Amino acid sequence: MQLEPSHIGYFNRSLSSCFGLCYDEAESANIGGIGLEQQFLFGYGDREIPLTVHAKAIQVVDAVTPPPIANLREAFRAAVEENAVESAPLRELVEPQDDITVVISDLTRAWMHQERVCPLLLNYLHDMVGVPYERIVFLVALGTHRLETEQERRQLVGNEVFDRVRVLDHEIDGPLTDVGTTAHGTRVLLNPLVVGRKVILLGGTVHHLLAGYGGGRKSILPGVAGRETICQNHIHALHPLEARSSDDVGCGKTHGNPVNDDMLEAAAMVAPVFGINIVVDGDGGLIALPSGHYVAAWEESCRLVDRYNGVPIVAKADAVVASCGGFPKDINLYQSSKTLINAYQAVKEGGTLVFLSECREGGGPAEFFDWSRFQREGTLDAKLRRGFTIAGYIFYVCCEIAKHTRLHALSTIPAETLQSLGMHGYGEPAEIQKILDFGDQTVIVMPHGSSTVPIVVK
Repeated sequence: MQLEPSHIGYFNRSLSSCFGLCYDEAESANIGGIGLEQQFLFGYGDREIPLTVHAKAIQVVDAVTPPPIANLREAFRAAVEENAVESAPLRELVEPQDDITVVISDLTRAWMHQERVCPLLLNYLHDMVGVPYERIVFLVALGTHRLETEQERRQLVGNEVFDRVRVLDHEIDGPLTDVGTTAHGTRVLLNPLVVGRKVILLGGTVHHLLAGYGGGRKSILPGVAGRETICQNHIHALHPLEARSSDDVGCGKTHGNPVNDDMLEAAAMVAPVFGINIVVDGDGGLIALPSGHYVAAWEESCRLVDRYNGVPIVAKADAVVASCGGFPKDINLYQSSKTLINAYQAVKEGGTLVFLSECREGGGPAEFFDWSRFQREGTLDAKLRRGFTIAGYIFYVCCEIAKHTRLHALSTIPAETLQSLGMHGYGEPAEIQKILDFGDQTVIVMPHGSSTVPIVVK
């Protein structure tokens, strides 16, 4: 990973001049010569919430990214042709008579704005290659997520695409095709639309708590896989001997990661002809489109994510204040757990973690808070091993974080519901403001927590 020195620094001047951020133009104020006081505008749902942090020292941890792509049409053309990574140009890999499935992401990943790329890809396939519209399907990789409405699918691809080709949801319990078994013993059941057709993967790459990174092969498993396949793959997230998460999984971990290895093997059974990987900044601006061989181009996107989103810190702080960055990143707790996990990397053992996530869809999957019963009974680990689900594991990880921190959350989820996770819940900004005076402690502030991964540099 390339570590950028500009990422680091306890700020004592305006955020805009020091970090290029736009949360507040005012100078940091010294409070009685003891500490700093600074106001931030944190993304929360569709709005921004002003909160003031008071502490001995405040460090802003945020990604430093290049400007968004100015000419996306030309950048796309170059990405799929002369700049294709370890691959021939896309036009040489597909023919007019081919049946093509483009696997895309669902609404929970709308932050990557694939609707800007989908029309460019469709026009390229139809106009450049000559593939008829009726031979092209855009398949939404839902994994275990809920089915989407017609309007949501239209939003994912844009009107131009939705009105010309079929845009279908993957159904986890629908008709599936058995394509083999991995070395880890995972039976690979996949949507028939990725079997016997030319498959193109289109997705966004970010750090991921199980697989190391999202995107790429993850569009196949879990994206268009069956429930049994997903559960068999994801159970490797648990430590084989102890009641905790495995040491081999985590953000940025791919080597020796059984979850990742399993996903790669499942994707190889499909052998996608091409991969298009979207890398975005904290505001959803597209900054890179590594494309080409579905593994090599994805690996290149992972390196870029490390460079832009992996942010070095000199030490963990006494407290961390983190926002997901607003909707859709904080659509539910299941999704916004990415921010919680990232923020946990920056706080000392037993420290304070303040987490801002609107969660208009509550926990997310209907089963999410059902796991609280097993947490109360002390059987959460045992139950998860016997009946692993993704939602259950996210709940499990949230409980692990709460066990090692003093965890406070601003959310629309009722406080009594959050308490089942070990979180102290608050419904109004004024309530969370009362705990943001940290006295003589050090604080890290993460305005875009879902796309920022703190890394301690010794």
